[in-house]
Amino acid sequence: MSTSRSSKMTGLLNHRLRLTLADTRTMSGQMLAFDKHMNLVLSDCEEFRTIKSKSSEAKQIKRSLGLVILRGECVVSISVDGPPPMQQRAKQTGGPGVARPAGRGMPVPVPGMPPVGLAGPVRGMGGPAASMMMPGPAIAAGPVSFARPHGIPGAPLGFRPPMPPPGFRPPMPPPGMGPPGMAPPGFPPAGFQPPYPRPPHGPN
Repeated sequence: MSTSRSSKMTGLLNHRLRLTLADTRTMSGQMLAFDKHMNLVLSDCEEFRTIKSKSSEAKQIKRSLGLVILRGECVVSISVDGPPPMQQRAKQTGGPGVARPAGRGMPVPVPGMPPVGLAGPVRGMGGPAASMMMPGPAIAAGPVSFARPHGIPGAPLGFRPPMPPPGFRPPMPPPGMGPPGMAPPGFPPAGFQPPYPRPPHGPN
């Protein structure tokens, strides 16, 4: 499709067209789209077919088809049957405003400074002041030990348990139990290791 023909078809978008097909049928509908092969998309399409008979005069039969896609090779002629609907005209017609590229007429930002509108909240409104967001001076501190202190769990640091009074004797263990630090009867002593089993001797 040539450029001039494409521009003409673009000007007919959303118009009500009447098309004559190769089989003498006539189609009437609103053109929504087309391509380089002249394939057309019509909405609210209506088909008109003329039937001739020997006994009576020719009569035209109308049939509503709705949304139709027509192959370009079947179209013989195209004519404008009506303008676009009022809603489509309102969309195509521009409003009273003036379109301008964004950024024109605005001050040029200073190098190293944020653009206008991104400098942060206004003082007294919104977020905290800029001085509060500045990092403060570093404070030097000695290393902190996180080791678990020795002694009784839960006791304050440096706590020492009281010494028993003079002459204090710990209670005797119950019968059958040895003194503290020794295994009860029937158990091997501390540090006992059983002998390793000897490998079986093979046949001589």
